[in-house]
Amino acid sequence: MLGRIHSTDSFGTVDGPGIRFVVFMQGCVMRCRYCHNRDTWSLKEGEMVTVDDLMQKIISVKHFLTGGITVSGGQPTLQPEFVTELFRACRKEGIHTCLDTNGYVKGISPAMADLMDATDLVLLDIKHMDNDLHQKLTWTKNDRVLNFAQYLQDVNKATWVRYVVVEGYTTKEEYAVQLADFVKPMKNVEKVELLPYHSLGKHKWDMLKDEYELDEVKPPSEELMQRLQRIFLERGIHAIY
Repeated sequence: MLGRIHSTDSFGTVDGPGIRFVVFMQGCVMRCRYCHNRDTWSLKEGEMVTVDDLMQKIISVKHFLTGGITVSGGQPTLQPEFVTELFRACRKEGIHTCLDTNGYVKGISPAMADLMDATDLVLLDIKHMDNDLHQKLTWTKNDRVLNFAQYLQDVNKATWVRYVVVEGYTTKEEYAVQLADFVKPMKNVEKVELLPYHSLGKHKWDMLKDEYELDEVKPPSEELMQRLQRIFLERGIHAIY
């Protein structure tokens, strides 16, 4: 089986617990205005690889991996069969598996159910609870994301929710309250990661001659991050930034 990937990182430290081998899949449906992997959007670019190709790389650095493997993107759920086969191969080697996804999943197909069975941890990006603002931010509706989040709760899949804090879109406290109230009953959610906006991926937009509309947006202040964190903590939700 072949998969279309963008790149790999053999020493990832921000994509799940511990030091991890990260596979960035090629292709994404969302068009997030702050995307730091703009070059992963195209469904036709990237490199075609086999699971064996990746496993050779993973095994060669396995002794450094205190965490495991994370498959990110792009959007890995666009290639569920390939990621499932990769995760199953990793589990045979005793390697923890983590799926980093924006949750834009069209229903739970047998292939998606298989992928969830092979996944130890899900990093779920919830861009916005307000559908109109979600569309403004990503050019997609949020119903599939929220339905996928509910599915993860139903199957009790260990999940970290990620929420990017970006001026003009997600900094209002009322938006954090909506997300916190949504997450609160989900016993499978181990924590919420509040991610301060940054523009480190802007050069990729420039390289592709695409307009980066958030060029003047600054990272959120420490005070703002603390206020948003408090909203989750007050509801008994472990939240970090």
